[in-house]
Amino acid sequence: MSLIDLTGSEPTAATHKPYGKSAERRVDAYFSADVETDGPIPGPYSILSFAIVYAGSFDGVRFIRPRTYDRVFYKELRPISEKYQPEALKINGLNRDRLKHEGSSPQTAMQEAAEWIRSNARGANPVLVAYPLSFDWTWLYWYFVNFTSDGSPFDYSRCYDIKTALAVKARIPISEAGRSRLPPNLASTYSHTHHALDDAVEQAEIFANVFEWGSKWWRLISVAL
Repeated sequence: MSLIDLTGSEPTAATHKPYGKSAERRVDAYFSADVETDGPIPGPYSILSFAIVYAGSFDGVRFIRPRTYDRVFYKELRPISEKYQPEALKINGLNRDRLKHEGSSPQTAMQEAAEWIRSNARGANPVLVAYPLSFDWTWLYWYFVNFTSDGSPFDYSRCYDIKTALAVKARIPISEAGRSRLPPNLASTYSHTHHALDDAVEQAEIFANVFEWGSKWWRLISVAL
């Protein structure tokens, strides 16, 4: 047996009723995000770098993954306080002293990020993707609300947790759905380096693998929509 048991039978269309019918089908545009920080929570601590990568779209029937992960946004930011945890800096390798002088202001970085997201969504609804979601969402939402004129491009709830999706699809507890337990067919070909851009690209590929895995029953359901 692999680390995650993928041998369970898939649900059938007969056991899943369509969620709802709409005259106009809405489209989600997914953006994989990764943040590197100098502490556990925003406000007392700071985002030092973050990356956002276009990760695909879904209209309720068809998921389209990008051919390449070259639509990217990356920024290194000026710290917003003097407080930090040395252990956090050991993980991401970023130099706070350098960023105090060379980092972008949070206002500039977040406004540019929001505009980039809306532009690359191309009329679809932007959805933030992360693995796990809770950490990256907390930081980015707080920064967007505090440092941009229009707030979060993901509104207050348009987000997708890869860890939860994996737990539901694999029928395993959340505690067993960590990244380190991914089987080869769901893992990324990219490395996890703790550089925000590298990790956002890696995460985007994992997202697509998990989203597409076990999708046969979705195709059956789509016939009834």
